[in-house]
Amino acid sequence: MDRWYFVLSILLCLCNTLAADAFNAGGQARPSVANIGCAFSLNSIIGKVAKIAIDAAVEDVNSSPAVLKGTKLRHIVRDTNHSGFAGIIEAMKFMETDTMAIIGAQSSVTAHIISHIANELKAPLLSYSATDPTLSSLQYPFFVLTAQSDLFQMEAIATIVDHYEWKEVVAIYTDDDYGRNGIDVLRDKLAEKRCKISYKAALRPEVTKDDITSALVKVALGSSRVLVVHVPVESGLLVFDVAHTLKMMGKGYVWIATSWLSTILDTNRYSLPFGTLGKLQGVISLRMYSKNSELKSHFISRWSNLTGAESRNSLLGLSMYGLYAYDTVWLLAHALDAFFDEGGNVSFTSIGRASKTGSTMLHLDGLSIFNGGDLLLRKIKQINMTGINGPISFTQDGYLVDPAFEVLNVIGTGYGIIGYWSNYSGLSVVPPETLHGKETNFSSSVKQLYGVIWPGETKEKPRGWVLPNNGRELVIGVPKRVSFREFISEIEGTKLFKGYCIDVFTAALKLMPYPVPYKFVPFGDGKNNPSCTELVHLIKTGVFDAAIGDIAIVTNRTRMVDFTQPFIESGLVVVAPVRKLSPHTWSFLMPFTLQMWGVTAIFLLVVGAVVWILEHRVNDQFRGPFKEQVVTTLWFSFSTMCFAQRENVISAMGRILLIIWLFVVLIVTSSYTASLTSMLTAQQLYSPLKGIESLVASGDPIGYQQGSFSRDYLIEELKIQESRLVPLNSPEAYEKALEDGPSKGGVAAFVDESAYMELFLSTRCHLSIVGQGFTKNGWGFAFPRDSPLAVEMSTAILKLSETGELQRIHEKWLKSIACSSLGAKLQTERLELGSFSGLFIISGVACFFALFIYFAQILWQFRHKYPKQPTAAPSSRFGRLHTFLSFVDEKQEVGTKKKRILTEGGSHRSHDSDQVGREGSHGTIDITSNSQI
Repeated sequence: MDRWYFVLSILLCLCNTLAADAFNAGGQARPSVANIGCAFSLNSIIGKVAKIAIDAAVEDVNSSPAVLKGTKLRHIVRDTNHSGFAGIIEAMKFMETDTMAIIGAQSSVTAHIISHIANELKAPLLSYSATDPTLSSLQYPFFVLTAQSDLFQMEAIATIVDHYEWKEVVAIYTDDDYGRNGIDVLRDKLAEKRCKISYKAALRPEVTKDDITSALVKVALGSSRVLVVHVPVESGLLVFDVAHTLKMMGKGYVWIATSWLSTILDTNRYSLPFGTLGKLQGVISLRMYSKNSELKSHFISRWSNLTGAESRNSLLGLSMYGLYAYDTVWLLAHALDAFFDEGGNVSFTSIGRASKTGSTMLHLDGLSIFNGGDLLLRKIKQINMTGINGPISFTQDGYLVDPAFEVLNVIGTGYGIIGYWSNYSGLSVVPPETLHGKETNFSSSVKQLYGVIWPGETKEKPRGWVLPNNGRELVIGVPKRVSFREFISEIEGTKLFKGYCIDVFTAALKLMPYPVPYKFVPFGDGKNNPSCTELVHLIKTGVFDAAIGDIAIVTNRTRMVDFTQPFIESGLVVVAPVRKLSPHTWSFLMPFTLQMWGVTAIFLLVVGAVVWILEHRVNDQFRGPFKEQVVTTLWFSFSTMCFAQRENVISAMGRILLIIWLFVVLIVTSSYTASLTSMLTAQQLYSPLKGIESLVASGDPIGYQQGSFSRDYLIEELKIQESRLVPLNSPEAYEKALEDGPSKGGVAAFVDESAYMELFLSTRCHLSIVGQGFTKNGWGFAFPRDSPLAVEMSTAILKLSETGELQRIHEKWLKSIACSSLGAKLQTERLELGSFSGLFIISGVACFFALFIYFAQILWQFRHKYPKQPTAAPSSRFGRLHTFLSFVDEKQEVGTKKKRILTEGGSHRSHDSDQVGREGSHGTIDITSNSQI
């Protein structure tokens, strides 16, 4: 037995020696204690919860054998007391005690300061509550945010604003790093959705009730009613208290609070002053989302025991910052474990230098740099673990993966979850993890949020804006026209306006759900029509709040302002002089162009000639003396135009060809008849111009209305030389210039909008619109970009159209006495060859194939009847050609059936009966009328 004890002792010694050698080769032994610092405000809502959570986490880590493997965490807690200066002092004290990392920097302001110290001393700074997005920049490499950044919270708010179709919000924020940087991100996220922050109400960090009152009064005087509150937890409730006093928590307002409000409700819901929740009714807030799990449920069940240890914390609720603080300790513990596994040393280097400020010496020799800081930071960024909030790992940008938020609505004595937001699926009513890996559906038919109880205890979505309550009227620019004053004009001796556009505007205002104070300001010198583009530009520069009148909605103007729904259709047209066309001797030739007449005549002759060739050998009616056959062929050709041909066609190819030709004749004659009827029964107007194309090509001067956008369109789009354009300022000037024409210093045509020209032409019968309109647009009222009034006015204009009121206003101002020649129309277009080219091609192809088949048959018959002699002399070729021509010309005999048919139909012939008897053996088919073919 003693022998075995001796052997065992030797083996143990060898093992210890090998282990020592191996450890000496790999590095030093793990320390028994790892020092970490904790810096936060102990008397704050977040700080109270965080301290309890961190204490519990350190205890759990130290009691777990799976983490740190014997090394114990020792956390040193220091109170920063809401002070950046105190944060600096406490951070320096940590580095005097060989601290490997710091948990804390509760506020973003303190985090900015301590991060500089962390960079210098290479101590990772892990924060569960400093959510300022700029802290994750390259400026602070040793700062690690272990909660969700405000970058994603502001994106969630922007998505909510866009979801409810609001365009402007007011930002109420603390004017420090936390507030400014968060609101800057919100501005960018709103801009991505074509929304904006219309007003920023900045508050001092040490804000007072008077400061908040002054800021909210200015907000109430503005137009936006969507308010985003981004302030620290300590001053948030004071904002709503003042808002309730100013009656800004009623119907029509939208309040969106960032995560500070959900933190208060989670932590102090049961200890809030009486009536506090009543002042928060209808507010929307966000809360960082964490997946439900067994770990989370277990920790929540422990919370009452953890807070019950101290009676003063017995009513302290668990907020999301407490959950993230707990996970932060575990994250750091796993990173330290990986740090030690890789041989990381717990060693520090003294700064060893002093800094002088004036005559005072600052001794910094006690501070030390953590030599393993870079390695520990790398291990922290590489963490991939599961905490009570779910999976924990970092993106390349330093943010936690899968950011998500809950959307809360304060109702009654608590709040309800109305939906979720995640950077993967946007808004949804199902938890984000259920949508991971599924195709995202952003369709409006998919429910994105549950119903909200808005301030004022209403379920109706607030409009989100009102007219500014500052006593100022809307300054509306009105063009001071000198022509077409039916559309808009100033009443002499007053500051009032009248006209079609004014009536439409006032009628639309009556349908608005709220009063709109306004005043009209004329724009123009009263001598020339003003440029509507310049008027629109003055809205962009802020001179006018809106503009009404005959303002065409064109591309360059839509880049400057927003337009309402068009209240009248318009578009550019060409107006030119026209003259009446009376029927004359040769009117019957007008339906066809000269080319059409020529091709039709040629095909008549060609078809007649082909039919003669096909019928000459078998049909006696196409035989006889040469002159007689020419007359017969011509008669047959032209009689087919009236379907009056009397000659019979008996060959199969001839019949097929005739059927095709008669179909062509049917189409051509029907079209001719219809066109001629139109020309003779309707009064015709003639103009050498056919539309904008012929006007551009003519090179003649062109008139346009001064101040109209037609000038820019003709130059920029149609590339017409500016020297050809003549500005005109009144209907009388238009008429005179058109009557004079280019030869007398006038214009060939006038280009303007159809709305003007319909009124202009109603009493001027010698002028007319030629061709088709070449632009399509309308007139609308102009408002600044993203103005909600533009949307409201568009809705009102649509209602006017649906009720018929818009048409009534149109008839009141624009229905003038019609021109007496209203039934007249521009000359009917003559029928051109191109319209019938397909028919002529078919007929031509039929003629070609008929001739080809016919001559193939003739050649085949001739070669069988007169075989070619191999020894024939060259001189006999002419004789053989003569024989072939004679063979083609000779009469071909037909069968007895054709003979009988010919005999029966002989009574209808114009030939002598004896002649029929003599030639009856050859027979013909009697086709005496079109109905027999």
